[in-house]
This record gives sequence, C-alpha cells and structure tokens, in this order.
Amino acid sequence: MKPDDIEVQITPQYLPEQSEPDSNQYVFAYTVRITNNGQQTAQIISRHWIITDDNQQVQEVRGLGVVGQQPVLAPGETFEYTSGCPLNTPFGTMRGSYQCVGENGVPFEVAIQEFILSSPRTLH
Repeated sequence: MKPDDIEVQITPQYLPEQSEPDSNQYVFAYTVRITNNGQQTAQIISRHWIITDDNQQVQEVRGLGVVGQQPVLAPGETFEYTSGCPLNTPFGTMRGSYQCVGENGVPFEVAIQEFILSSPRTLH
C-alpha cells in the first residue's frame, strides 16, 4: 500500500459561539474525510498534529486513533469525523500525519497537508 492511496480532505470552521476573542480564546472545528483509494484494506493506528498559532507557538498532539477509534477502511471506503482545536490567536495552521498499517501488516505514514484556521475578518 502506498501513502498516496489514502486521501485526506479537511474542512476547517471557526466556532464563534465557543470563542471568546476578548480573552484571546478562539475555537475551531475541522472535519476530516479519509478515503482509501488503494487496492487493499488499511487501518488508521495513530495521529500526529502540529498546530501553530499566529504567535508561532507550536503544539504537538500525538495519540492513538482518531476520535477514540482506529478505523479500518476497505478499498473505496471513507471515514469522516469532526474534532476541535483551541488557539490563543484568531489565525493558525495545522498539519500532521496518520500512522497506518496495510492488511499485509506493513506500516506506512500518510501526510496531512497544512490547512488554515482563521476567524472571519482576520487579515493575513
């Protein structure tokens, strides 16, 4: 299985009802859609996120699975989940990777391209 057999699409969203800009608290949700475009089944084992706010403060998050699951994706299957990220600035970025294993037992890593977290009317 090749890492580019797994397609990752992310849709970020600012959550104004959970944010408090006067206290420098900005909350974002992001919906992740993972599709197996390969020829064999694969499982998402763990994740690694690198979150950078507008002050260049970096947080790294590692953990097993995604939203408490380690989804198994047969060829053509998709898994979708939504999670959240708080920032101290109205603008930031996220990028990372998923650690996966194919049905042949061979581990591989899927890169997650950087995406932007931005509250409305944030100039950058």
